[in-house]
Amino acid sequence: MKNRKWFSQVLLLLSLVFFIYYLYRIDYLSFRGISLNPYYLGLSVLFLWAGFIGSALSWGYALRVHGVPVGSKTAIRSHGLSVFSKYIPGKIWLILSRASRVSGKRLNMDLASMVSLKEGLVYILWGLIISIPPLIMVSGWNLYVLAVFATALGLWAILFSARIHKLSLNILSRILKKPVELPLLSLPDAWRMSRFILFYWLLWILAFFLFVRSFIPGASLLLSFAFPLSIAYGIIVLITPGGIGVREGIITAYLVMAGVPAETAVTLSIISRLWFISGEIFIFLFALIIGTGHHPVAERSRSHRLNTV
Repeated sequence: MKNRKWFSQVLLLLSLVFFIYYLYRIDYLSFRGISLNPYYLGLSVLFLWAGFIGSALSWGYALRVHGVPVGSKTAIRSHGLSVFSKYIPGKIWLILSRASRVSGKRLNMDLASMVSLKEGLVYILWGLIISIPPLIMVSGWNLYVLAVFATALGLWAILFSARIHKLSLNILSRILKKPVELPLLSLPDAWRMSRFILFYWLLWILAFFLFVRSFIPGASLLLSFAFPLSIAYGIIVLITPGGIGVREGIITAYLVMAGVPAETAVTLSIISRLWFISGEIFIFLFALIIGTGHHPVAERSRSHRLNTV
């Protein structure tokens, strides 16, 4: 128990150090000549923060789908306190961090990590799928659409086809020269997890739409789908901590294809990082507040008793 708490605290400290480091290295604080609608911006932040709560609850629901009775407070705390782990190079830290905070006598660390990875993969897949129709409407059929479609189809095949899953892992193991573990998902479990995932994707798409509207009056709803596309590829590209650079590039390219002037698109993509970080800070602080005096194992026990009544 003590070793796990020590690991979690060290991981949290490293997360915050890398978070501050990347904010320092990338100048996001100089925006001149920008006008905005504070009403739309305020609403966008509320929807964004609601989406972060939804993402934390989705993590808890994914655990319950796999037979682990974790309460909402534990889910929010483990997810929120791990949110800055993405800024450590290698996305595996985000998976391990929130898994370490719910593992214990009732839950093996390996199982918790696998559930965390499964929920994240379904999240990425839906981000790609829901982005394809709007991308076609914005740009028509081109290489960008084909690339996104191929990524979604490939990820689907790897996750749900046992034969392709095994073949892909063998190829990756040979390329990386070490064993690669990736869960094979069942469609029923994936669909059950998708209920929460689609809900907070909807919240975030609405949030980004209001965010864009706050800078571009009359902006089309189609512009909001730059967000899930950028998030999905930001996670896929493992070499870029937090998706920094990748997300901004995709948002810029999408907005430009939709007819937004290049300078405005670049500015919005950069401001959107600060906007999204506000949500990360919110869920982190919220997790700290609700976690005061909180005992995850006890809550899991109460949740288990309630589920068996």
